[in-house]
Formats: sequence, C-alpha cells, structure tokens
Amino acid sequence: MENIYSNENKTINIKEKEFCQYLKSAERGDSDAQLNLGYFYEKGIGTIKDEGKAFQYYLKSAEGGNRIGQSNLGNCYRTGIGTIKDEEKAFQWYLKSAEGGSSEGQLNLGNCYHKGIGTIKDEGKAFQWYLKSAEGGNHTGQSNLGNCYRVGIGTIKDEGKAFQWYLKSVEGGNHGGQSNLGYCYQNGIGTIKDEGKAFQWYLKSAEGGSSKGQLDLGYCYLYGIGTIKDEGKAFQWYLKSAEGGNHGGQSNLGYCYRYGIGTIKDEGKAFQWYLKSAEGGNHGGQSNLGYCYRYGIGTIKDEGKAFQWYLKSAEGGNHGGQNNLGNCYRYGIGIIKDEEKAFEWFLKSAKGGEKFGQSSVEYFYRNEISHVKKNKSKLEHQCINCENLNQLNNTCSDCKLIEMTKWTSGNYDVDNIIQMTQSDENANEWEIWRWIDYSKLKNIKYLAEGGFGSIWKAEWVDMPEEVLEFYKSNQVALKKLKNSQEISSEFLKEW
Repeated sequence: MENIYSNENKTINIKEKEFCQYLKSAERGDSDAQLNLGYFYEKGIGTIKDEGKAFQYYLKSAEGGNRIGQSNLGNCYRTGIGTIKDEEKAFQWYLKSAEGGSSEGQLNLGNCYHKGIGTIKDEGKAFQWYLKSAEGGNHTGQSNLGNCYRVGIGTIKDEGKAFQWYLKSVEGGNHGGQSNLGYCYQNGIGTIKDEGKAFQWYLKSAEGGSSKGQLDLGYCYLYGIGTIKDEGKAFQWYLKSAEGGNHGGQSNLGYCYRYGIGTIKDEGKAFQWYLKSAEGGNHGGQSNLGYCYRYGIGTIKDEGKAFQWYLKSAEGGNHGGQNNLGNCYRYGIGIIKDEEKAFEWFLKSAKGGEKFGQSSVEYFYRNEISHVKKNKSKLEHQCINCENLNQLNNTCSDCKLIEMTKWTSGNYDVDNIIQMTQSDENANEWEIWRWIDYSKLKNIKYLAEGGFGSIWKAEWVDMPEEVLEFYKSNQVALKKLKNSQEISSEFLKEW
C-alpha cells in the first residue's frame, strides 16, 4: 500500500513540475506552452481547475497563431468554457484553425457545417472538411467521414467506403469508430453481416468509454445480439451510457425503469431519465416523455405537455412521435381536434415504417374520414409504404405490404391491433388477428358464463383457405364481453 501512495505522489509532483514549466514558458510567449497551460487549467492537472484561466491561455495561444489553440478556443466559445457561449465566434476560430491545416479544427468546422453551429447548415461543406480531417489522420474525422458515406451526407451514399473509413478510424483506436464498425457488422453494411464481430466491436467501444458504444452494447445484451441475452447487463450498460450523457442511453434507461428490465420497476425514475433525454434533444426520449405526461406515468397527467413533447419528437423525425401526434389531433388530446392534421402526421409516420402509423392511415382510408374523403382521387392509388402510385385492387404491386380492404370493427384501437398483426411478416398463423363480421357466423351456441362475459361457439362462414388449412376446422370460440363498449384504449393496448 505504501508503494501505491508513493507512486501517486510521484505522479502528482511530476504534473505540478510540468505545470510550473509551462507557466514559465507561457509567460515568455510560447504558444505551445500557453495551449498546454490552458489544458491543465481546464482539466485541473497539476493545479486547481480554473476554466476562466483555461480560456485566457487558449486565447493567448490562439492569437499567437497556434492552430490547436484556435480549435480549443472554439470549443470554449461553443460550450461556454470560461466565457459566454458564442457559436459564431466558435465557428470563426474553428475556421482559422482548419484553414491553417489543423485536422482537429477541420473536424470541428465540419461539425459546424453539419449541424449549423454558428453558420448556415451545409452538408456538402461538412463532407469536405471531414474529408480533409480524415486524410490528415484525425481518427474522429475518419469516423465522421464514414457516417457521411453510410447515409449520404454531402456525398453519394457508398457503404463500402463507409466501412473502410470506419476501419481506418478503429486502427487509430477511436472508440466512436469502433461503435460504428460494430453497426456495420450488425447490419451487413459494406461487409458480411456478423453479429459476433458486431458485439466485440461494441464491447471495445464501450470499455473504451464511448457512451454510444455503451448504448449499443446494452442493446446487444437486451436482445441477445452476438451474445447471450442478459437484461441485468443491458441495464448496467445503459446506465453507464446515460450517466455519460448519451441521450439515447438515457431514453433506454428510462425504458428499463418503466418496465423493470434488469432492475426494479420505478416509474418516477423512468420519467426523470426520459426528461433528461428529451431535454437533450433525443426524439425517441421526447416521444416517451409525451407518453408519460399523457397517461401520468411517474408524473402528473398533463395532456398539453404530452402534445408539446410529441410535437418536438414528430418534428425531429421520430416516426413513433409522429403517430402519437396524429392521435392527439385525431382525438383532441392537448390540442383542438383536427382530422386533416391527424392524417398528415399518420401518413408521415407510415412512410417512415411505423406500423401503428400505417394502421392509422388505413383506418382513415377504410372509413373515408375527412381529409382522405376530400382527396380520394389523389390518394386512393398511392401506397403509403413506398409512395408509388401503383395501387391496384387495394394492393401495392411493388411491396405488397398494405392491403386496404373496406372493413372496420368500429373501434379504432381494435383496428390498430388487427392491422399490426397482419403487417408483421414474422407473425405465426395463430398470432394473426382478423375482423370477422357477425353475419359471417352461423350455428351460434351458448356454452358457459365466464369472469368477463359469456362463452359461445359458432361456425365461421367463408373462412379463408389458409386459415382452414391450418386449423382443419371452421369452428370458432366466441366471448361476449360485459360492457365491451366501455373498454378503455389503454386496456386494449395491453391486450
């Protein structure tokens, strides 16, 4: 134990000596020493942490022409370290640094153009600066360039190039690149799909301290991707990610607390983590927070706040949030009822692949509600999945996903459940729900009284061939529910 303490003291003394040396050199005008001194003050290395002094020394270094100092000064202005936050000044210092050849400055300038920080958003310029940074050997720049090629940001989408740049990034030890490479292996992007390799790269990233890698690793443990399913480990990695400030991790941690996944169920904690996620700009977290306010999960029920958070989520492109916003407009939850706006948001959700959104759009089609009825000629041949005008006999000739038959149970939530099972490609025959009109039943006979209603049996007239083939009989069991018209939508969703 004495040796450990001795080593720690020795390390502290070395850092203090370094600090004193930098201080002397900085006072003589050495821009490199000023840069290092700023870093020591920012992190509290060899001295007491002092962000104001860190800013002052970064400023001296930057004004002396030090390119890294200029980039670090930009960081101070962007996040408000030792000074008032000023994104335009941040952009200007990043620009000086980048034009001077700093790969770090080029990376930061690319981020500014990518996200519109202190300048107008320009994905083409973002790509060009990421490219310069990556070619200059910056491993984070290489990872960001891979992102550009993967989704087509400022350039033509090229999954092969994305994979190669991620590979360069991880060869340099970049933990964000490790997470991105894991994503490529998980989904077969630019390489052969390999969930085992995906897990290993996520593990490296997570253990290296990447909050994104920790989020991805939690997901692997939750669903058994490349490893044995383990909800306890999933929770622990989500917790690390959330505490590291990752807003996706915060949303997923909220989900764990809400349903008791790998931990004790705690709706209050679920709400708090959803709130952190939502305030951090995560659109999934915003949708989840809206749900909490709508149903009073971990907080007081407030439909107005529910609407506002669904709106933020929907405008941010979250397809679940768009469907939830559509429901708000459809039923007047936190806002005046507006079926036209409801349909517009359902349509956005459906085009994004959200199954509840698709079910909602189909409900509008089947019942010719409001907006659909007024625009029937324009909409009746458009597939809500692929947007092509190729609907014929209620089926899309391209994707065969949506079949808009004219039926309805008369209950919106029941229709949603039925459509969800019918659009699930992985559903087994016994898991698929169908709406059977009462007129299609014959030889109805009473059997007994149950806890929630009476039980009957009948024969299903015109049973579809594939169903008859599976069950080898057209006999069906019936349950007549007590007070079925008063069943809440929450009960039906649980069902």
